[in-house]
Amino acid sequence: MSKTMKVRGHRAAGVEEDFGGHRKRAQVAMSAGYRMAVVPEAETEIMGERASNAGVILFSVVVFAVVFGTSLFCLDAALNGMGLAAFVAALVFACAVTMSVHIAQQWEKVVVLRLGRLNRVAGPGVFFTIPVIESSAMRIDSRVRVTTFGAEETLTSDLVPLHVDAVLFWMVWNAEAACTEVSDFTRAVEMAAQTALRDAIGRGGVAEVAIRREQLDRELKSALEEKVGDWGVTILSVEVRDIILPQELQDIMSVEAQAEQRKKARIILAEAERDIADMLEDAGGGYAGNDEAMRLRAMHLLYESVRETGGTVVLPSSFSEGFRDILPDAKTVLKDLGK
Repeated sequence: MSKTMKVRGHRAAGVEEDFGGHRKRAQVAMSAGYRMAVVPEAETEIMGERASNAGVILFSVVVFAVVFGTSLFCLDAALNGMGLAAFVAALVFACAVTMSVHIAQQWEKVVVLRLGRLNRVAGPGVFFTIPVIESSAMRIDSRVRVTTFGAEETLTSDLVPLHVDAVLFWMVWNAEAACTEVSDFTRAVEMAAQTALRDAIGRGGVAEVAIRREQLDRELKSALEEKVGDWGVTILSVEVRDIILPQELQDIMSVEAQAEQRKKARIILAEAERDIADMLEDAGGGYAGNDEAMRLRAMHLLYESVRETGGTVVLPSSFSEGFRDILPDAKTVLKDLGK
């Protein structure tokens, strides 16, 4: 399973980690604008806990030490002295017993061959083999596995190159088939997933691939189940993580989206102006037959403008004379309102 995680927006980026030697290396990513940036490994990969096989190794070491020590002690007592022959005999016997007694973890299945032919699938727990005649061909992990894969610069049906990243969840349900039907089932599953992803992208347009992710997941799962079923592998799920469009197409789609938003804004503004015009028309009908109401409205608008700006209004004499004419009427109206 690949341990390299690709970073969105970069052609070649990632963080590789060597779990055995505790070596970490952050690759330098080159972006489309030719800017250099170091990819932080904390943002690209999440470290998890893994089960240890130290118990299996310790068991073999203890078995060898106990058998070797016991054999050496018995031979020394039987021969009245430890010689080279006793030492070699104890060593050979201890190696034979160690090669015969094995332990498989709870999640492991061990394929045992006898003289080159498939004999059985052992585990989990303690199992025995006949030295030289029987051998453990493969230890297979039956837990759920996670494989990341992708398709770079893959053309859609409308000839648009896409970069798609996906993740595959799968497990081995038949250890016998996984050992005998394919030489490297892990690599075979990864390559089959990449091929199925490229085929699925090529059958649809860029809009279909970008929008119908769930349908793409189902198509990939169905295609992979058909390919890897004979290998003893079960596909649990396939999920598309990211779809990266070319930068030129992203710019075009951005301009198109901005134009669509401006169009909607203008439509909303035009509708608002139409509503305002209708309301003004209705209000004008009410002011048409009442000059005093129209003048009071003009005074109110003038007052509001002065109050908001805090400025001074200079009125021409003719306009002030108009106010003088309506002041008595305004006082009468205000007095009636006060009652």
